[in-house]
Amino acid sequence: MNSYHAQSIPRVDAAGKVTGHALYPGDLTPDNLLFGKVLFSGQPHARMVSMDTSAAEAVPGVVAVLTAVDVPVNEYGLIMPDQPVLVGLGSSKPHSDVSLWEGDHVAVIIAETEEAAAQARSLIQIEWEPLPIVTDMFAAMQDEVVLHPEKGTNVLQHYKIRKGDMAAGWAAADVVVEDEYKLPYQEHAYLQPEAGLGYIDEDGRITIEIGGQWVHEDQEQVAHALGLPLDRVRIIYPAIGGAFGGREDMSLQIVLGLAAMRLHERGIDRPIRITWTREESIIGHHKRHEAVVKTKWGATKEGKITAVAAEVFMNSGAYAYTSTKVLGNFHLMVTGPYEIPHAHIDSYAITTNNVPGGAFRGFGGPQGAFAAENQINKLAEALGLDPVAIRLKNALTDDSLLTVQTKMPQGVSLKEVITRCAAESNWGDSLVPSSGFASVQSLTANPQALKRGRGFACSFKNVGFSFGAPEKCEAIVELYGKGEIEKVILRHAAADVGQGSHTALKQMAAAAVGVDVSLVELDMSDTARTGNSGSVSASRMTFMAGNSIRVAAAKALERWVNEERPAIARETYYPPKTEPYDPETGVCMPNFSYGYVAEAVEVTVDVETGHIAVDRVVCANDVGKAINPTLVQGQIEGAVVQAHGYALMENLQLKNGRILNPYLSQYLIPGIKDVPAKVESIIMELPDPIGPWGARGMAEMPFLPLAPAIVAAVHDATGVWFDEIPLTPYLVVQKLRAHGIGG
Repeated sequence: MNSYHAQSIPRVDAAGKVTGHALYPGDLTPDNLLFGKVLFSGQPHARMVSMDTSAAEAVPGVVAVLTAVDVPVNEYGLIMPDQPVLVGLGSSKPHSDVSLWEGDHVAVIIAETEEAAAQARSLIQIEWEPLPIVTDMFAAMQDEVVLHPEKGTNVLQHYKIRKGDMAAGWAAADVVVEDEYKLPYQEHAYLQPEAGLGYIDEDGRITIEIGGQWVHEDQEQVAHALGLPLDRVRIIYPAIGGAFGGREDMSLQIVLGLAAMRLHERGIDRPIRITWTREESIIGHHKRHEAVVKTKWGATKEGKITAVAAEVFMNSGAYAYTSTKVLGNFHLMVTGPYEIPHAHIDSYAITTNNVPGGAFRGFGGPQGAFAAENQINKLAEALGLDPVAIRLKNALTDDSLLTVQTKMPQGVSLKEVITRCAAESNWGDSLVPSSGFASVQSLTANPQALKRGRGFACSFKNVGFSFGAPEKCEAIVELYGKGEIEKVILRHAAADVGQGSHTALKQMAAAAVGVDVSLVELDMSDTARTGNSGSVSASRMTFMAGNSIRVAAAKALERWVNEERPAIARETYYPPKTEPYDPETGVCMPNFSYGYVAEAVEVTVDVETGHIAVDRVVCANDVGKAINPTLVQGQIEGAVVQAHGYALMENLQLKNGRILNPYLSQYLIPGIKDVPAKVESIIMELPDPIGPWGARGMAEMPFLPLAPAIVAAVHDATGVWFDEIPLTPYLVVQKLRAHGIGG
């Protein structure tokens, strides 16, 4: 790719979003529209005894009330079909009369107006038999109450790693650091709450327009639940207001398809729109997993890691969602991006009656990085070594063996990234005193209470699906013209969830064909018109789509040379295969590519109030090739801000399986005055040998190191380690006072 194609061209969706012309799913308002509402169970664990919908059906304007008996195949799930579409009576699926989560759906109401649908929803009468609510992971592991009886246990997944000789590893250690870390839930808080439109298209297909991350996977799950062949279901993504993994699992897809299908059977061919409120969104979709990590690290006095032991406990919540995959990443990354000669790791995903855990930017990596980076920082302190120096002694290289006893894919740039981050952040220079920080706007801070500190952390993260998951990406490239190529059409299923993927794909298509970007037209994210791209997740889409576009463009150009007009090629890219963990040893080839990142953070801590200001973040991120540098910078800054919320502010509260603060007035995310004062994005371009034009995925990587870097900076400022986040003022003050600081 020449410099002309790799540049910061404007986003293809920029004008529509700035002017308001871009249509999100909640904006779609076709003629003759019907409105839907979903009734949640509100029951973390209960069996439905009876349901009476007669009063709801009698509300003027109500067209239909759909319950479990209306669902042809009442099950779904991205990893395994363990969740009813609608909890209730009359379903052929065992146990579908039991609600395991307050967000389980029990009915869909369709009406002429939203008001009528809401009124009808409130009139549905349900009798529940309460069942024991299990929310604590460690209690759930005792299996006294098994939430999915067909599985026989609440341990959804147990992974192991057994490498080397642990006795020898501990014997070689001059210093051992042992700790326990607690990681919180995190809400995705995307701009656009769930919404969608269901209807019958001109070819008689059940069609759903909605925000998601993988149109073909949505299609498969809808078709399965509705008992239809794939080609009778169509999924289209309009503009999507953020995802971050939160749209990987079903929200409204199946119920919208069910409504369209059942109304069609009654001779009613009208579109149905359902739009969730923010409260419904927070209650109704999965979260970043709550987790506990117990871990022990040993090192020589020179700073070489000798052994790592860890136990990971991850709260899967009521259903599997992507917990097995998230746990897989967590399991690999809890030892950090370091050479570990002896390792003994056990990781568990545990079913409870809490909100399900699932995909969220970093996919288990942030939790693993928090434990690993805190441990190596504590080793550095115990040994009197510089945190950067100890990382360089242990960082993975092209020749390293992972804890799963296979070599890293070639192109490891971790040491270069660490070195560049340290240089750009002036690591080792003295910090200047705080120039002023008012943790409470109406009060002037006590200058003596303001303490400054600096912290460092790094990480790595897989690019693409892992552990043997089938991986491919299709692209269709069409060339039009006579003597010269006058138009290129790229048909691709890749979702653009706000990160700018469609712009990058357009640039890569232009580069692959060798034309100006202005000649490329896009036809995106429609199962009826595009091949299967896989999910826009796991930092994979630039990597996978770029390679698929190159393959398809090469074939189309070959046909062009042979004077086919138009020249059309539909091709699929398959990356190197990965392997699942060996059940006893963990030995496997987990991933075909990784991204690498390091961050240095400067903070000011008000030890009287417990408030923390992040003054500066320096993020060095190897992207292999920056297809669009401005978009890369946006992803770095966005990940840093989102991780800032995870580390300092976002505090989801659950009690007895229910979310207590399902509002953005109570669940606080960073506002413009909360974010780091300065984020310096260091974009490095060290090519991935198999990436398109050398590009690596990068959108998740800047999230991973920030929380442990902030913790290290707070320790540098106060001398106190924090093994739990978020670092809310209450938590900070409580621990500082316990250490005699700030009182």
